[in-house]
Amino acid sequence: MILNFALLQQAAPQQGGGMQMLIMMALIIGVMYFFMIRPQQKKQKELQAFRNSLTKGDKIVTIGGIYGTVAEVKEQYLLIEVDNNVKIRVDKSSVVKDITDIQTK
Repeated sequence: MILNFALLQQAAPQQGGGMQMLIMMALIIGVMYFFMIRPQQKKQKELQAFRNSLTKGDKIVTIGGIYGTVAEVKEQYLLIEVDNNVKIRVDKSSVVKDITDIQTK
């Protein structure tokens, strides 16, 4: 009889563990949102605003590392002058940095 009682105590499921698990999962998701997802979304919005504000004469760098000066701005693309009378067309989404304020040697 004592043996049967000991087996029943061990086999009984723990109560309240499910709610603690849900709280921990919610906390993990909240931390991931505030430290990973939200800053990335903010950075993407800033980059999009930068790309939309490009004007003729801005000095820029593309994702591929091409330095140039904006010669023409269209809805989907930019015409960039990379040397005297050498212009290339690039997609607006390939522009990553404005170097207008940086002095080049």
